[in-house]
Amino acid sequence: MAFLESSCVRTVLTPSVLDCCNAFSCGNEDLDSFFRNDSVNYSRQLMGKTYAFVDADSLRDIVCAFTVSNASIFTNYLPNARKKQIGRNLPWEKRDLIYPAVLIGRLGVNNSFKKMHVGSELLDYIKQWFVDPDNKTGCRYLVVDAYNQPVPLAFYEANGFKYMFSSELQECEYRKIESVAKLHTRMMYFDLMLLSN
Repeated sequence: MAFLESSCVRTVLTPSVLDCCNAFSCGNEDLDSFFRNDSVNYSRQLMGKTYAFVDADSLRDIVCAFTVSNASIFTNYLPNARKKQIGRNLPWEKRDLIYPAVLIGRLGVNNSFKKMHVGSELLDYIKQWFVDPDNKTGCRYLVVDAYNQPVPLAFYEANGFKYMFSSELQECEYRKIESVAKLHTRMMYFDLMLLSN
């Protein structure tokens, strides 16, 4: 976490932070619009909490932003092979149909800070945040509904995330998506116990 830890301050993304900082753009209009227009109301409605890392020197540049919320992995909706893979490292008596998770609902890195590995540092931060003993909620997994495009998928894969379903076809079947078009997103997960050992 070299850059984020040494050069940034983490804060809740509030109206005053948005007003004081330069416009945030990560190059994805959907994400930019969410952080600019929807994130505050999303937090007010208790649907998720949005945080930002702000450049510590200027306090004017949002380096990156992310939204997290409570989630679960419902294994009864998964194919048997995935169900076994996800529950593989759990003690037998603790295996269940529902496992606690945190959803990374949105994650974006400001265009001005791309190519600095900020996204990977941010994922490392989030992972450590939820295995920290002072964490306020227990969760075993991080989950993300990643944009089904080569760059975002490769980014999450490189950061240890695995696909919830082995193929888009399988994901469509199990999620009851009837479209024959390419999926807009792919479900992925990370087992936080990999960091606890």
